Amino acid sequence: MEGTWSFGLAILVVAVAGLAAVLSNRLSERTRVPAPVFFLVAAAVAVDVFPSLRRLSTGTVQDVVTVALVVLLFQGGMEIGWRRFKPDARAALSIGVLGTFATAGLLAAAAHYLLGLDWRPALLLGTALAPTDPAVVFSVLGRRKITGRTGTLLPGESGLNDPVGIALMAGLLGTSSGSALGTAGHTAVLFVQEMAIGGVLGVAAGWALKWFIQKVPLPAEGLYPLRTLAGAFAVYGVTTVAHGSGFLAVFIAGVLLGDVRAPYKREIERFHTALGSLGEIVGFTLLGLTVPLWTFAGKGAWGDGLVLALVLAFLVRPVVMALLLWPMSLTVGERVFLAFAGLKGAVPVLLGSYIVSSGAPDADRLYDVVFVVVVFSVLVQGSLVPTVARRCRVPMRSVELEPWALGVRLRDKPEGVSRHVVQRHSSAEGSRVDELDIGEDTWISVVVREGRLVPVSGSTQLRAGDEVLLLTGDDDEQCAGLFTDGST
Repeated sequence: MEGTWSFGLAILVVAVAGLAAVLSNRLSERTRVPAPVFFLVAAAVAVDVFPSLRRLSTGTVQDVVTVALVVLLFQGGMEIGWRRFKPDARAALSIGVLGTFATAGLLAAAAHYLLGLDWRPALLLGTALAPTDPAVVFSVLGRRKITGRTGTLLPGESGLNDPVGIALMAGLLGTSSGSALGTAGHTAVLFVQEMAIGGVLGVAAGWALKWFIQKVPLPAEGLYPLRTLAGAFAVYGVTTVAHGSGFLAVFIAGVLLGDVRAPYKREIERFHTALGSLGEIVGFTLLGLTVPLWTFAGKGAWGDGLVLALVLAFLVRPVVMALLLWPMSLTVGERVFLAFAGLKGAVPVLLGSYIVSSGAPDADRLYDVVFVVVVFSVLVQGSLVPTVARRCRVPMRSVELEPWALGVRLRDKPEGVSRHVVQRHSSAEGSRVDELDIGEDTWISVVVREGRLVPVSGSTQLRAGDEVLLLTGDDDEQCAGLFTDGST
């Protein structure tokens, strides 16, 4: 019975910690301090107060955080969707791939000349700090959602630069400290291999999962989200075994599934959203347990980390984004916001733990510097994100919670039914229902405005943000353009 009591106590502690983590999101909304910083710092303090928590090995933490990252990347890809991602795919690739290399290189130079690190440790540090985390940005924006190209480029960049950063780190750690030319060549070969295999298998897996979830029925509703989750992990496992980037493959597969019409699609999306929130909490918390705060002062990590954080936030990131965003049709405010909002998150800390596991020179110092940079980025920059977004006039819309749902269940796939959101500057914005060129056999059956049903008649005038349900005798692809911004 003593074992049962101890296990019950452990479950109670985990449950209380989980509730505190969930409730911290309310505190984050009021204080504008990103919720992840609470998880990260609280865990780092806890490991100093309760030394027994150090028994958790770095390898175990890396494995669990990797699982959480697979969930987050897949969910992030599904949230973007191919239809939304396609117009900005080239721009996102440019920022996510070229931006990661440029950021890593400039940060390595800063670490070499300002912190006195040798070139190899400096490159490892620059690579660890190159990836971004838009989840931190969205957590401080609360119920305000970024729209337009900025709202696609920011998560698209992170979905791509996380796999790029991880693959680049794997290439660097897989080389010996030989000649610079030999190291660069070997790293380039490994990187291209991982990206190519990950990209090809990600596309193939996306199409395979699309067919699987559309064509193969299951006996119970609860199995549908679990099937998608198992599919995401299968994509990661197969690609990793094939020596490709499993993270890139998972993200691409998620993007391709984002717009797919499938049975229980809403339930699948809600499941993965909840799982993504859990993955963020678990990932930041476990990574915080690997950081002994009491050693920071002696190693000088605070000073080194703050210097590098300032250089990254106000020099490296703005320069890189200014060059890469130059040919893109964005407003000055959007460019400034994208340059400022490249916040760091769990992936840099995970990459820092890889450096420690590899036994690289100055590994502990590098890991501590990474932690300080991430905390500065999340706490200081993250807290300023809402203010910067408002000053830069970045297009945003308020998203109120809608805890009540009205719907019907159908045995067969509904043909000729589609849902659209009226975009700003679209043909439908400001138009009456009877003025829309949707054909005689098509009609609008439901309009939802700001979470409330609107009675539909010919004189009903549509507004930007309205959700519209169309019923038509045919597939209504020709009607979709009425609700989207033709300029994009």
